Amino acid sequence: MTTISTPDLSDAAPEVDVIELPLKNFGQITQFGGQAVTIVCHEDNSLLKHCVEEPGHGRVIVVDGGGSRHRALLGDMLAAKAAANGWAGVVINGVIRDVDEVGRIALGVQALGSHPVKSEKRGVGQRDIDLHMGGVV
Repeated sequence: MTTISTPDLSDAAPEVDVIELPLKNFGQITQFGGQAVTIVCHEDNSLLKHCVEEPGHGRVIVVDGGGSRHRALLGDMLAAKAAANGWAGVVINGVIRDVDEVGRIALGVQALGSHPVKSEKRGVGQRDIDLHMGGVV
């Protein structure tokens, strides 16, 4: 993958919207991109679990967890599964757990922060819809 600086990209294409969230890198891969697969969920990573089990084909999973910092939507097991199945990365408007382990997995992971409490498993949420996240659609 060609190295692209986000500020340089923004300068070259000022008409492109930028997510206005304080995302931090947690994965071993710090620059990644690909076709987006979207998930909306709140403190329940059931849809994300099913998604990472599919072939990723270099795509990126974008999860709108509503910015919740109460339950982690991704941990080392799901990150490892995503990497093994060919996902380029996961971007989460929410938090992750197992940050040391996730940092050793060859996957791009961006999130708001970390929290040790695992998510609920109620099977609720939506997938493959337009997201309204961080000031962009």
